[in-house]
Amino acid sequence: MQIQVEDYYPKETFNRMKAFADEHETPFVVIDTKMIEDAYDDLVEGFPFAKIYYAVKANPAVEIIDLLRDRGSNFDIASIYELDRVLSRGVSPDRISYGNTIKKAKDIRYFYDKGVRLFATDSEADLRNIAKTAPGSRVYVRILTEGSATADWPLSRKFGCQTDMAMDILILARQLGLVPYGVSFHVGSQQRDIGVWDAAIGKVKVIFERLKEEDGIELKLINLGGGFPANYITRTNELEVYAQEITRFLQEDFGDSLPEIILEPGRSLVSNSGVLVSEVVLVSRKSRTAVERWVYTDVGKFSGLIETMDESIKYPIWTEKRGELEEVVIAGPTCDSADIMYEHSKYELPLNLATGDRLYWMSTGAYTTSYSSIEFNGFPPLKAYYL
Repeated sequence: MQIQVEDYYPKETFNRMKAFADEHETPFVVIDTKMIEDAYDDLVEGFPFAKIYYAVKANPAVEIIDLLRDRGSNFDIASIYELDRVLSRGVSPDRISYGNTIKKAKDIRYFYDKGVRLFATDSEADLRNIAKTAPGSRVYVRILTEGSATADWPLSRKFGCQTDMAMDILILARQLGLVPYGVSFHVGSQQRDIGVWDAAIGKVKVIFERLKEEDGIELKLINLGGGFPANYITRTNELEVYAQEITRFLQEDFGDSLPEIILEPGRSLVSNSGVLVSEVVLVSRKSRTAVERWVYTDVGKFSGLIETMDESIKYPIWTEKRGELEEVVIAGPTCDSADIMYEHSKYELPLNLATGDRLYWMSTGAYTTSYSSIEFNGFPPLKAYYL
């Protein structure tokens, strides 16, 4: 299958990005910020009742932070380093959530001293650190959810706790002088099954009702996390469908009096805006009778494409070369045998593809620059340009 550019970008947008790319040495990613702006507006239109907290880890570029700041976005922050960057761009601390449940006590204090008052948690130990170093703050508890089988990049197990523990933590939060504020979940990144939100929201409803009836705690917030899709090879529903269905799930469980709703998009906001441009370093076969070629390119797992691990995220790849197609293995340039992006997914590239030709990796605006390593094998981090 040969990728069609128009399935991923408006013609004039891609032509502008490619014209820019032709003047620069690979590898790099070029980002069209207008596409991010449009994606943000689509989320606001689909979820007019929700506050958007951009997950900065998806792409922490100041160009994106500034754009979303000016559109009215809030920010989901994972570290003191992200916090400093976002605050330096003129974002006020009341627009920030410390969404990482794994954090040092001194980092919680750092956020508190900077004015942040909204913290995620999923364990008693972390909650006690928050109570000690960020007294009086609002906390929301992240619960475990299903959905790993239908998410391209699952986020289960490491984060979240079971429902009964979540209630215990929220009760303890009140005892420790914190404000038990709400519940959060994440159904997995690039989640293709919209129904998993229904099950997760159902769990949240139980927590809301039991805490109110049994303990007199009235929660105010549901954090729906992210999980909305980017435009990769495996197609998904349009965002409009996600919005309609998730809104229906919320109304079925909470009626028209919805609590405060938070979304934490990352991938869905920025991924589609990026094209990663790489150059073919070498094309080879492993034997005279080998039926597939190995295509080595100057970008790999350690320079921005780590989400190809286990071939989870399948980026569309386009080249100007035309002709008969043949299955290939696509690998990166480093001296590490793990640096193979696609071996089993049966990508096809033209037989006349040769050293020096360029590959254009579509929908690579998220988790490429932020995952790029520093000087593995001496290679510099992935360059990024913002148009």
